[in-house]
Amino acid sequence: MTSPSTTPPASPAGTPWRDRKRYAWLLGLAVPTLPFQAGALVAVSDWQVLWWWGPFFAFVIIPLLDALIGPDQENPPDEAMPALEKDRYYRWCTYLYLPLQYAGLLYACVLWSRGMSVPDALGLATTVGVVAGVAINTAHELGHKRESVERRLARIALAQSAYGHFYVEHNHGHHIRVATREDPASSRLGESLWAFLPRTVAGSVRSAWHLEARRLTRRRHRTWSHRNDVLTAWGLTVLLFATLTAAFGPVVLPCLLVQAVCGILLLETVNYLEHYGLLRERRPDGRYERVAPRHSWNSNNTTSNIFLYQLQRHSDHHANPLRRYQTLRHYDEAPQLPSGYASMIVLAWVTPLWRRVMDPKVLAHYDGDTRRANLHHRRATRYGAPVGDSTRRAPSHGG
Repeated sequence: MTSPSTTPPASPAGTPWRDRKRYAWLLGLAVPTLPFQAGALVAVSDWQVLWWWGPFFAFVIIPLLDALIGPDQENPPDEAMPALEKDRYYRWCTYLYLPLQYAGLLYACVLWSRGMSVPDALGLATTVGVVAGVAINTAHELGHKRESVERRLARIALAQSAYGHFYVEHNHGHHIRVATREDPASSRLGESLWAFLPRTVAGSVRSAWHLEARRLTRRRHRTWSHRNDVLTAWGLTVLLFATLTAAFGPVVLPCLLVQAVCGILLLETVNYLEHYGLLRERRPDGRYERVAPRHSWNSNNTTSNIFLYQLQRHSDHHANPLRRYQTLRHYDEAPQLPSGYASMIVLAWVTPLWRRVMDPKVLAHYDGDTRRANLHHRRATRYGAPVGDSTRRAPSHGG
């Protein structure tokens, strides 16, 4: 007999609704096995270039599958939502990412310690970096939940990429300031990814530290203490890297740093494209309007959504941050990216192509009125906007 948590509720017409992608979510677990896949492919073919299998998988195979399979705009009906949320099968699809993630990291350390050529070691580090980048997304899914075990797992997933402060800044900073000039994780119209990266990395660290210091001060605790979630997150990374270096030798440390940088690059490139040029308006009282679907770029490409736990349905995530990935919904009014995240990441790396594709979409979204967009101040004249409109600052309290 099927348990109540997995019984598909009937639709209004009396036809049971079933998640057609239910078992496809397990495909997401292919990502943390990328180092093993690379090792197997090299062993079979003797092609050393296949140590770079991770980037090829992420940025060639996934975009091809996105193009072949196409989008899926299906939303679960309202009556199916409670059972979907409670179905623990979907949680285990994310939980299992972590042991596979760290198994792949240990496997890579073994190979690095045995001696690899520099190109091969870099290729494997980049493959591991893809795992680390998607692990940040897995941590993103887990870190929003109320269950303490999921929040702990989120911190563990972030340790590999040395980006544990993301847990604090994303939940308590980005979700408050999203699509405003005060948000370091919201990119601006005309701002290249390469200009955005130093701004968002430095800004996110500052924001996380400020938010955590404020939280501890309000609770009358010392900032420099074991209660500081930013310090404990960074400490977890130091412990991990130190342990691996002690176990496998100093040769693994440069590779660990390379894979962490790759993971961070993937995360921040995704941040760059999620809210590019989008801006929340200010109400008469000076506060920002509520976050709406129009403040996030979305994509319904099926393959990318499966491997990223529907991160591409980003509007619904910001409207309902506690909602689990399997219940996130498509909004017709949300601006749509021309392709899935895997393709758009590569496009973002090539600034002229990115601007050629995305700048007209932002302008069309605002009917050509650049004053309504989150415009990079150095690009104001390029888009025909007065500089004053692009540099004005809104109240820092958010909305």
